Parts: sequence; C-alpha cells; structure tokens
Amino acid sequence: MALTDDLVGRTYAPTAPYEVTAVKVREFTAATQGEVPDADRDAPAIAPTFPIVLAFDAMNAFLAAEGIDLARIVHGDQGFRYDRPVRIGDRLVATLEVASARRVRDMDIIGTSSVITDADGERVLVATATLIHRGGDA
Repeated sequence: MALTDDLVGRTYAPTAPYEVTAVKVREFTAATQGEVPDADRDAPAIAPTFPIVLAFDAMNAFLAAEGIDLARIVHGDQGFRYDRPVRIGDRLVATLEVASARRVRDMDIIGTSSVITDADGERVLVATATLIHRGGDA
C-alpha cells in the first residue's frame, strides 16, 4: 500500500483517558529499567519515555483507521517535547496528527505528532515518531 500526501495534516480521534497511577509507573519502570528501587515504591519517578503508553495507543488507532498492518511497521524514531512533567494523578489523552508522509523505494516514511493533554485540556507534551511502512499490501 502506498500512502499518499493527503494523509499529511489528518488528525485522528483522541485516545481514551489514561490515568497515571503509581502502580502503572512502577510497572513501566520495571518493564523498561528492571526492578523499581525501594526508595521509589511510594512515589516512583516517572521516566521521560512513560508517555509512549499513550502515544502507542494513538499510533495503533491511526494504523487501524488507515488499514495499515503493525507487522509491516518499523519504528524509526521517537521524541518527547515536554511543556510540564507528567504527574501521578494526571488523566491524559493523546491526539495523533500525521505530520509528514513520503515514499522511498517500496517504503512509506510517516512522521506523526501526538499532542498529549491533561483533563483540563492543557498540553503536557508532544510525542513525535517516524514510522517506516515496509511495502506490500496494507
């Protein structure tokens, strides 16, 4: 499936609200960095990459909406630009927009930008990603 430039600027529905809890932060930390130190058991530090949980939900919704098979995606790049830190108790949603799309040989290079906001609609951060869609049917 070759993607077209008409994807650029397209915005997808926000993710369901995600409540940031100490348990979820500890689970993420354990999964990505190993055991959570005892000092962080009550109020764990939130890794700067923690919002990937929401960004991944937004990306999966985009892929489903466009009929793109996740198995054909290679993750090329990821970035986070913070307006403020994520905090325990935040209820966050992510809204993905396609920032760029181009074709190189048999691959589509898709740039995405997911704005992550809190329950008051205030922007917390922007998560960017480059997805490489390897040729073939979607």
